[in-house]
Amino acid sequence: MDDGSELSLSVAHIVRRLKGSHLHAQIERRAKECLHQPEIRLDSLREDVRRFLRTSGWERQLQNAVYRELQVQRPPSHPAAPLEHLKEPLAYMRKAQACWEKRVLKSLNSMSAELGVPLARMRPAAEQKELTSKWNEMGTDEPDLTSFRPVFAPKDFLEVLISLRNPNYDSSEDVGVRSHWGLIQVPLDVRDIPQLRRAYAELNLTTGQLGIDDHAHIHPDLFENEYLQIGKKVVVEQDSAAAQQYSRQGCSTGLRADLWALILNSNNQPQDAMHYEQLTAGVVQHDLLVDSLIYKDVKLTASNDDYYFVFEDFLYQVLLCFSRDTAVLEHFKYNSATPPRSFVQGKGEDEECAVVYPPNGVIPFHGFSMYVAPLCFLYNEPSKLYSVFREMYIRYFFRLHSISSSSSGVVSLCLQFERLLQTHLPQLFYHLRQIGAQPLRIAFKWMVRAFSGYLSTDQLLLLWDRILGYDSLEIVAVLAAAVFAFRAENLMEVTSLGSAEKLVAVTPGKG
Repeated sequence: MDDGSELSLSVAHIVRRLKGSHLHAQIERRAKECLHQPEIRLDSLREDVRRFLRTSGWERQLQNAVYRELQVQRPPSHPAAPLEHLKEPLAYMRKAQACWEKRVLKSLNSMSAELGVPLARMRPAAEQKELTSKWNEMGTDEPDLTSFRPVFAPKDFLEVLISLRNPNYDSSEDVGVRSHWGLIQVPLDVRDIPQLRRAYAELNLTTGQLGIDDHAHIHPDLFENEYLQIGKKVVVEQDSAAAQQYSRQGCSTGLRADLWALILNSNNQPQDAMHYEQLTAGVVQHDLLVDSLIYKDVKLTASNDDYYFVFEDFLYQVLLCFSRDTAVLEHFKYNSATPPRSFVQGKGEDEECAVVYPPNGVIPFHGFSMYVAPLCFLYNEPSKLYSVFREMYIRYFFRLHSISSSSSGVVSLCLQFERLLQTHLPQLFYHLRQIGAQPLRIAFKWMVRAFSGYLSTDQLLLLWDRILGYDSLEIVAVLAAAVFAFRAENLMEVTSLGSAEKLVAVTPGKG
């Protein structure tokens, strides 16, 4: 497919997406309203309407919406290409993901059967009233969750990734590559140091960075003051692309919430608040088995974290609403995964009676609530917090628990991490392997949570600035390798997995 036809497909796709959006309806309405203004003339109608939309800010909103579609949607492919190939081109990855999905769903259904708890039920009126009254104080509730268990933990997922193999690939042909040293044995292209330096040019040691003082050629205070003024201009201009570029060197604390919302095109319109209220009503009306998994996860992670325990109520609200949000299903168009389906009670296993469960298609696992927790520092309005989290999830976080060949997918991140250590610290890698402390077994839990709960919040937000700025999770793998590089000398002295884990521990709280 040539560049011209690829561009045409992209344009057609974006136009089709935006035509059904609320923004399109708003712009169309405003354009019609402006026809009654005296400065709009018939002989220059098109130009006058365009000028009106530009000066009233609608053109910028449209640009940001287009930019968002370019960031989120998969690259255009030939219309005749099978859907599964668009979601994930490698057959063995698709097969592995499908097997993993069946295993997770089986775990959920087994729990439902063992505990005698239905996957979903209508709450009685009295229970609805009680939940409504304590909606903002759910952290005070202490339900008995001892019999509920996470459907999986990161270490279970890692074992699946370790077992991945391409049946058409002969690893013995890897001359000079230490792939057999690592746990990940699939042949994916990951960037080496020179390629990373080119891709992340703004992170070089001579460029000013917020939160990093080392090697800067300009006094940190002077840089921060000048950079803050630039950030304020970006916020005033309301340009998503400019905000994303700015974020690559870190966001000023006072501007971060606005900049992230701008990058994610999450502008919290009245319809967003209304949607959140509808989701809240759905939580009140129906009780889902996954609600207990969410409660349990928050109790086990965020509630035990020195930074995040104060946000317990917010976490319940956001995650319970998230589980009901069918708009999340949209990301399965470009996700290698398929939403899990279950059968309506009393209807047997007739495929026509199968429904997506939970409604958003995402079964929470151990640590899932930590994707939300850091955002609570930025947004104290639940609907705003919710819309930013949902956008972060459908752009980035889903890739951390899906099996795919994406460069931002967890398989590539694991391989990137191992290759960096094997190439630049081979003696350390070999030593850790020999004492039964494979580096990936230590670093995987950091990467699958994008370091949430493992870095202090100020450091974590600086990391997430770069994820948003570069529109990639790749930097998570680079940071994980950097932690080992920083502790390399001491790690060469350890003799056990436990000692190695303690030495590189980056956990600031107890989560």
